[in-house]
Amino acid sequence: MKRNAHKRQILKYAVMQIFTQGALVISLAALIAVIIFILIRGIPYINMQLLFGDYTSKTPSIKPALIGTLYLILISITIAAPIGIGSAIFLTEYTNSKSRLIRYIRIAVETLAGIPSIVYGIFGYLVFVIALGFKYSLIGGGITLAVMILPVIVRSTEESLLAVPRSLREGSFALGSSKVRTIFSVVLPCAASGIVTSLILAVGRVISESAVLILTIGMVVNKMPKDFASPGTSLALDVYYFGSHGYPEQAAATGVVLLVLVVSINIIATVIGKIYGKGEFADG
Repeated sequence: MKRNAHKRQILKYAVMQIFTQGALVISLAALIAVIIFILIRGIPYINMQLLFGDYTSKTPSIKPALIGTLYLILISITIAAPIGIGSAIFLTEYTNSKSRLIRYIRIAVETLAGIPSIVYGIFGYLVFVIALGFKYSLIGGGITLAVMILPVIVRSTEESLLAVPRSLREGSFALGSSKVRTIFSVVLPCAASGIVTSLILAVGRVISESAVLILTIGMVVNKMPKDFASPGTSLALDVYYFGSHGYPEQAAATGVVLLVLVVSINIIATVIGKIYGKGEFADG
C-alpha cells in the first residue's frame, strides 16, 4: 500500500511538472509570437518622418505622441511617487499592522489597484475635464494617471520596506538614531531597488494606457502640445488612432517604438536601482 501511494505521489508530481513546463512554453511562445509579428510588420515603416517629422494626412508622425507621452510620465510620476512612497512609509513604519483601520486601508488600496482603467477615465473626465474646467488637457490626463498608478506604487513600495530585516532597524535604534534617520539612512537605501521597480511598473502602465487618456486628453494626434494645459496624444493612443483610421503600417511602427521604449525604460531603471541600492547599502 505504501509503495502504491508513493508511486501515485511520484506520478502526480511528474504530471504537475509537465503541466507547468507546458504552460511556461505556451506563454513564452505567445509572447515571442506577438513581439516578432509587431517587429516584422512595423520595422520597415520606421523612418525619420514618422519619428520626428511634421504630421500630415499623407505622412503621419508620432512626434506629438512622443512629447505627449513624456509630459504624461512627468506629471503622473511627479505627483504619484512622493505620495505613494510616503504612504507606504507611514503604513509600514508608523502604524500597527494588526490594526483594523490599517487592514481596511490595505484592502482599499488593493481594490483600487484592481479597478478597470476605464473607471479611472470616467473619474478623470467628470472631475478634471468637466467639474474643474481643465477641458481636454495633458494635465488632466496626467493627474488621472497619477491616481491610477498610486495603489501600485503604495503596495510595491510597502512590500519592499517590509522585506528589510527588522534587525537593521533595531541596530540603528541601538546606536541612538531617531526614527526618521533610521528610515532615511537604513530602511530606504535597503529598499531602493524595490522602490525603483515599483516606479518602473508605474511608468510602464502610464506609457501603455489608452482608456484613461481617450476621456481626458482629447487624442489630438496632429498637433504638438504647447504646454501641460493643451490637449494631446500618447504612443498608445496613436496605435489606436492609426489602426482605426486606415494607417495599419504606422500603427505597427508605433507599436515597435512603444515596445522598445518600455523595454529600454525597464532595463535602464532596473540597473540604476540595483547600483543605487548596493551603493547606499554599502555607505550605510
